[in-house]
Amino acid sequence: MGAFLDKPKTDKFQEGGEGNGLRYGVASMQGWRVEMEDAHMAKTNLGEHLRDWSYFAVFDGHAGAKVSAHCANHLLDAIMATEEFREDIMKGIRQGFLELDNKMRNLPEMSSGEDKSGTTAVCAFISPRSMFIANCGDSRAVLSRNGCPVFSTQDHKPGLPSERDRIVKAGGTVMIQRVNGSLAVSRALGDFEYKNVKGRGPCEQLVSPEPEIFVRDREDQEDEFLVLACDGIWDVMTNTDLCAYIHSRLTVTDNLQEVTSQVIDTCLYKGSRDNMSIVLVVFPGAPRPTAETIQAEKDLDATLERRVKEIVEENSDIEFLQLLLRLDALEIEGLPPGGGLSSKRALIEQIYKELFPDRADTELDSFN
Repeated sequence: MGAFLDKPKTDKFQEGGEGNGLRYGVASMQGWRVEMEDAHMAKTNLGEHLRDWSYFAVFDGHAGAKVSAHCANHLLDAIMATEEFREDIMKGIRQGFLELDNKMRNLPEMSSGEDKSGTTAVCAFISPRSMFIANCGDSRAVLSRNGCPVFSTQDHKPGLPSERDRIVKAGGTVMIQRVNGSLAVSRALGDFEYKNVKGRGPCEQLVSPEPEIFVRDREDQEDEFLVLACDGIWDVMTNTDLCAYIHSRLTVTDNLQEVTSQVIDTCLYKGSRDNMSIVLVVFPGAPRPTAETIQAEKDLDATLERRVKEIVEENSDIEFLQLLLRLDALEIEGLPPGGGLSSKRALIEQIYKELFPDRADTELDSFN
């Protein structure tokens, strides 16, 4: 769970689509982790009487990718198959989580103890009028209006009083903010070694599979976008920073795969060491690119190129880290809010390589 590569794997999975008046973009990256354990799902037509409903989810696996992949493939069906879902959406979502978790326990790899993986989950059902958002663990959903967060799920960490209370009552401890000093989340699917306390129900175990569920009315003129992302994103970006950054990117491009890709790159440059996955769901009220904002972005890029060349002219032996520090000290105006200089790191690297083709690749590899 804590192993890292010598160099991050920066190849991305990207996906995008639209339906039911929504547009969405997806991006994920393995990053510094030895294995890619994230998974996701995006679907804009749930069939039959729910054709105008959509479903989006992110799963952040740990100790392996088996459970996260299984949940990505089966959680939606598990929820929709419950009797409760037809009568009460929130009860159906809760029951679907619990039933899927119980069924996974009987998978051969799980029952034998061969696979000890688990996953957090955050998902959203979006109807024409409402949003039903559920999270289990520390993946997070955030809703933005006017570039600001107006709703966020709560991360389920062992140090939360209500979570700690359940853990202690189940005979466990919270040490270094982890369940029994090991697991960093207090709710998850899978993780069956933490769910064997006799005499206690599934939601009373050391680790609970119970989601926390929220419902919000849609406001078509105000809702901009909903972000679902794993903690590899939230480790380095606050809710406010990410909403401001995405809002600014939507004024420059309507390519949502490009936007989500830029988010992941920016988080990598901000220091994220985890797998990263993000699903961005854009509502009709989101900003659109304008000629003015596109030109402003071009002007910013030109300013950065000019500044880099000026610094290099002053010191032709300057190293990349020193260059970044000099640029940061200049407090260049117009950098994307929430992203800052990190969001322009790829451009700066490109300029640096053009100026120092003989040494740049080696230096940047060692710097990363």
